[in-house]
Formats: sequence, C-alpha cells, structure tokens
Amino acid sequence: MLVVTLLNRHEKHKGFVYGKARLDEGGVGERVVIPIRSRTNSRGDCSCCGRPGPCHDHLAERAFHYVPLWGYAVVFLYSLRRIDCSQCGVKVERVPWASGKSPVTRSLAFFLADWARLLSWQDVARRFRVNWHQVFESVGQVVADGLARRDLSGVTAIGIDEIQFGKGQQYLTVVYQLCGGVRRLLSVTERRDSASLDGFFDEMGREWCDGITHVCTDMWRAYLKVIVERIPKAMHILDRFHIVKLLNEAVDKVRRQEAGKLRKEGLDLLKGMKYVFLKRPENLTEQQEKSLEAIMNKRWLCTVRAYLWKEKFQLFWEYTSPFWARRYLRRWCKGAMRSRLQPIKKFVGTIRAHEDLIMNWFEAKKRFSSGAVEGMNRRVNLVTRKAYGYRSFEVLKIALFHTLGHLPEPEITHRF
Repeated sequence: MLVVTLLNRHEKHKGFVYGKARLDEGGVGERVVIPIRSRTNSRGDCSCCGRPGPCHDHLAERAFHYVPLWGYAVVFLYSLRRIDCSQCGVKVERVPWASGKSPVTRSLAFFLADWARLLSWQDVARRFRVNWHQVFESVGQVVADGLARRDLSGVTAIGIDEIQFGKGQQYLTVVYQLCGGVRRLLSVTERRDSASLDGFFDEMGREWCDGITHVCTDMWRAYLKVIVERIPKAMHILDRFHIVKLLNEAVDKVRRQEAGKLRKEGLDLLKGMKYVFLKRPENLTEQQEKSLEAIMNKRWLCTVRAYLWKEKFQLFWEYTSPFWARRYLRRWCKGAMRSRLQPIKKFVGTIRAHEDLIMNWFEAKKRFSSGAVEGMNRRVNLVTRKAYGYRSFEVLKIALFHTLGHLPEPEITHRF
C-alpha cells in the first residue's frame, strides 16, 4: 500500500493534494519527502481571521516534519500562499496540518507528546531527531487543547497541598481531585500563600466552589483561612497522614535530645534506633524487633515513654464512631500533657487547636484522605526527577498537567 494512500485515508485535507512520495538521500540524511499542492482555483484561509480569500502570491517552499516511518524521517514540502483577505489585508494562509509557524505537523506533535509521558523530553528529542523546544511546544499544544476541553463538573472532593520547587524555599500550591474514579491534578500555582489558592477559586467560579463538599489539607494557616472564606459549606478534613507525621516528628525529637545527653555521659543506648521507634510494630525487621524488645525494659528512658504514647495514639484511628473517637482523643491528650515530654506536649497543643477538623475524618466515614494527595505528590517528584528538574515554572506546569491532569486527548492514528 502506498504512503500517499494511507495519508489520504487518515490525513486528508480539503483543498490540498499529496504528490508522489520519494526517498531523498541528500545532505540532511535519508528521508521520505511528500510534496503538497493546493487544488486549482481553491481559496486559502487567512491565518488571522480564518476567512477564505484569493491567492496573492506564493512564498518559498517550506518543510513540515511528519511522523517518522520505519526509521525514516517524513517531510511535507509546501509553498505557502499569501491570501488577499478582505478583512486583514495580505496574510500568509493557515494550513490544516500545522499550527502557526511551527515546522512540526500536528500529527507529529501528538506523537511526540505521547512518547513524552514515558521518556524525558530530551530523550524524545534525540530518538526522533527533533530539538527539545519542538518537544516542549508539542506537549504544550496537547496540554492547552486538553485544558480547554476538560470537564470539571461533578468534582465534590479536593485535596490541597504544597510541594517544593527548585532550590531554596520555593513552593507551589497544588490542588487534586479526590472523588470519582480518577485522581487528577486540577491546578498548580506559584507560592503557597492565600493569594495563590484564592486565584484558583476565582478561576473556578462561585458555582463550582459551592459544589465542593469535602476538602483535605494539612495545617498550613494560609490554606485554612482561604477555605473558611471561599468554601465554608465544605467539610474540612485533617486526616491521619499529617497527624501521624507530626507525632512521629515529636517522638524523634525526644530521641535526638536524649541521645545527645546519653552520649555526653558515655552511653550509646539509642544509636541506630531511629526507625525502630518510628515504624509500626508489624513493619519492623527481625533485628529491629530484637532491638525494640531489649530497649523496652528501660522504662526510665524518655524515648521509650514517648514511643508508648505514640502507640497508644494509634488506637484513636481504630474508632468508627465520632463520639467515642473524640472521647478517647481527649483522654489521651489529658494523659500526654502529664508526660513531662515537651515535644509530646507541643503535639497535644496542636491537636487541641485542630480537634474539630481532625474529627471530620470520622464524620466523613474515612472516605477521603490526604494520603491520596501525598501519593500524587510522589508522582510529581517522579516527573521532576525524570527531567533532572525544570528551571521554569511554566515548563513544570505543562509537564505536570500532561502527566497528572488526565486531560482529554486528540484522536491520533499512530498508536503502538
């Protein structure tokens, strides 16, 4: 079957005709060249307004790169017409197989963007003999088209978090969808202040915000303030992920403080015990179980007492009734305040300040969790690591939407 026959079946454009394909073995390497001409007496479309107009003259022949075939580069050759538009004057025509001044055809752009999910953009550029900027433009074209056509109706639960970007204390605010059968990125904005989150809600609109019934966040004050103001009807949930993380940090701080004191006295009882105290008992290795069993006999150690308070707190998450869960939490906090362990007492203060938000996790029947948010954050890290980092926020934003946005994609012929 001829190449032109396939093109006429899948890439036929009204008003244009494919010429005979030939193999060019010139100085740029072997490539399949396919000339294109406009049909006789056809009118081209103005690149500004899209109105058809008569031909004014022709420009020099240009090459448009198409999807490679059996390892051969495929190139369209076409002399662009200048259109005498009644509205805009003399303008270069708009061609259906490419966008703007890009030498990459739409089909090749979709092809490159598809591979860019699996490989780094630099690897895609090397493999298909294009430059990095052309891969970036291809992905940006697919993302822009997907964002314009995505459907955000029916989103009732969202998760909000911050991620670090670049060097230093640079952060981004990310918003994910947590409901339905998909977890996807809804927004990524610079900084982690209230203005960045306000901008997201402004973009979504009042009606969309009123439809949000559940929102999961950490305890960052800027987010708490905006959520109260913009989606007051939503149930705000602080789930176990962030609470357990804070408690583990408190236990580890007790261990570090005590380990320093013991080393000054010539004792090294807590050396190599960090993860013994942080892990759940069922996740300990055999050697760690032995170490924990040996150290538990020394109840005079502050670290051992902090560990016991941590394990008692785990029972809190086993409750299903909000009433009994709240009752156990208050009893635990009352006892922990008498522990004489300052990091644990500070943790209790945080828990008491956010008690109602923590209890919302039980009110929501444990359906929504920031654990899903943290899982998405891990995928963000993978995207960044695959590219060895992104220097520009705009480039990172396009890459994240391309990988995590679950955007609607154009239909393409070349799928493998």
